[in-house]
This record gives sequence, C-alpha cells and structure tokens, in this order.
Amino acid sequence: MPAHDVIRVIIADDHRLVRRGIKEILKTASDIVVCGEAAGSEELLLLLRQDQPDVLILDLAMPGLSGTELIKYLCAAFSSLRILVLSMHNEAQFAALAIRAGALGYVTKDADPEILLLAIHRIAANGKFIDPALVEAMVFAPQATKPLPHEHLSDREIQVLGLLVAGKSLNLIAGELNLSPKTISSHKMRIMQKLGVTNNADLMRFAIQNNIAKA
Repeated sequence: MPAHDVIRVIIADDHRLVRRGIKEILKTASDIVVCGEAAGSEELLLLLRQDQPDVLILDLAMPGLSGTELIKYLCAAFSSLRILVLSMHNEAQFAALAIRAGALGYVTKDADPEILLLAIHRIAANGKFIDPALVEAMVFAPQATKPLPHEHLSDREIQVLGLLVAGKSLNLIAGELNLSPKTISSHKMRIMQKLGVTNNADLMRFAIQNNIAKA
C-alpha cells in the first residue's frame, strides 16, 4: 500500500461507459481515488508525464499504440508504473502476453467488482494478480510443440482481427482505430497471409475455431 494510504488510479479505456462503470466500482472503496482517465494512448501519455498514479487500469485495445506494445513502452518510459490490465479477452493467452510484457495484473471485464478491487489493492502493495478464472488455464495449459499460426500476429493485427470478427467494415475499423482504410486493408491482407486463409469466410472460421478473437 502506498505510504499515504490512498491508492491513486488512472483509468485508460476508449469506452466512456466502461470508464464510468469502473469509477462507480472504485467509489465503493474508501482508499481508492481516480486521479485521471484517458481514451487513447496519446492522452494517457500526456497524463502520465504530468502525474503518475499508484495503479494504471489499462484496456488492451485502444486507439493509437495498444496491447503489449503499449505495455512495454509504458514500462520502459515509466519504470515504477504498476499496470493492471482490464480486458474483454478472457483467454489465458492474452493474460500471459500482458504479464510477459510487464503488467503486474490481469482481470477480465466480466469479473466480479470485488475481483477488480482486490487486484488494485494487491498491485498497489507491489504484488501481482491474475483473474482467478484464468489461473488454472494458464498453469495447466498444454505446451504446444510448435507455434500456432495466430501466434505470429502482432497486437494490432489481433485487434483488427477481433473487429473483423465482430462484423465491422474496414471503414468502421479505420475510424475506431484512427487509421486509414488503406492501412486496415493492409493489416487484413497480412493477417490472411499469416493464417493461410484466402477469403473472409475462412478468416472468420479460423478466428472462431481457435478462440483468438471475440466480438
């Protein structure tokens, strides 16, 4: 626990309703205060350069730099920053990637509010925390003998794939990620090449069967 006994938190998530919901949960803890919020990586970096919190609650998919790339950058730029990932992805592989990148905790967005509060307190006290729903899968997951095709996807490609699986058009994805439609089209082509698929139907089928991206 920080010396001042109040845990200062920044929330970084590009959905306003999600940020509001998190703040409502944190209000139930008398020793946690929200000192800032950001809807994208650029806004987050501006906040952190002005004032660092005790815990950063970070979504994996935001406009700009995101995912493990953002985690690695933040850990290098702000060495004392404690990062708790709060993600829609409830697969153990995403948690493992986040922890390896430097996050100290990982909680899914469908977890009970008590789990989020416990994670914040644990990380503020220099501990680590993994959503209990994912621990068993991470510990007992069988080790693959060779890399799976989707393990070669970058964080941005995984993000684009998730949006494609959600049924969003290239233009909508471009607007959501603040990128050009041409860039999104290039990402899609590289994804299909890496996965060895040649059409949209096979791309969607691969994503769903391998549980690597969800709407």
